[in-house]
Amino acid sequence: MSTVSESTPTSCYDIKSADLSLVALVLKTTDVFLIEKALRAQLAESPGFFEQDPVIIDVGFLDFENLSEASFDFPRLLSVLREQGMLPLAIKGAQEALFQQAKALGLVDASDARIRRSVQLAEPMAMASVPEVVPASVSVPVSPPASALPVLGPMVIDKPLRSGQQVYAKGRDLIVLAMVNAGAEVIADGHIHIYAALRGKAIAGARGNTQARIFAQVMAPELISIAGIYRTSENALPKEVLGLAAQVSLQTGPDGDKLLVLPLQT
Repeated sequence: MSTVSESTPTSCYDIKSADLSLVALVLKTTDVFLIEKALRAQLAESPGFFEQDPVIIDVGFLDFENLSEASFDFPRLLSVLREQGMLPLAIKGAQEALFQQAKALGLVDASDARIRRSVQLAEPMAMASVPEVVPASVSVPVSPPASALPVLGPMVIDKPLRSGQQVYAKGRDLIVLAMVNAGAEVIADGHIHIYAALRGKAIAGARGNTQARIFAQVMAPELISIAGIYRTSENALPKEVLGLAAQVSLQTGPDGDKLLVLPLQT
């Protein structure tokens, strides 16, 4: 004998707004082979960096008047992204024919997505010096505010990091209790705290958290970066902070974003 529930339809579930952290892949070529080669080279430096991340594919910079849309192997592009651990979710900036193709492949329209593009104040990082494909943080109505990140407890490293070593604190802050030597790299989606010397690279707010900061007891980095804005040792820090306890934050002004390095009061 079957039982009929007297519950109203809406008592079975709730429909609410939700937050979703997204990454935008801003394409500058339709050559999927070149994109695949560039992605493999970049992610070889940071394995797992975009693991299981939902991705918006931004084709708004592609000049289809001079590039052949017919030669753009879009299904292969999706396969390449999935092979690299990404989850293609939406497309932005597509003309009708390409949009219909993307829609048939399960992607949704992200025309209203606002992709944050900051002014670069230094030479690009070696690990991201690929002109054909540019990962970027994206801000859309469902994205979490910067203050909402990270949501996990901090990752703690208590041993020195040697040249060639890399640590990535995904979705959290990073605390390092020992020296980050030249050639080593620390990355975090949140803040980075180094209770020793920073002589390598430190990349905070890796997924666009503009509120992230970098703290070090000895600030002497090869590279510092927050939310995609970076500064290398070629642009030496002022003597007021070089080799001393200091913090790095992102300052927004009429001319774009820039890094602000200030001494820490001890």
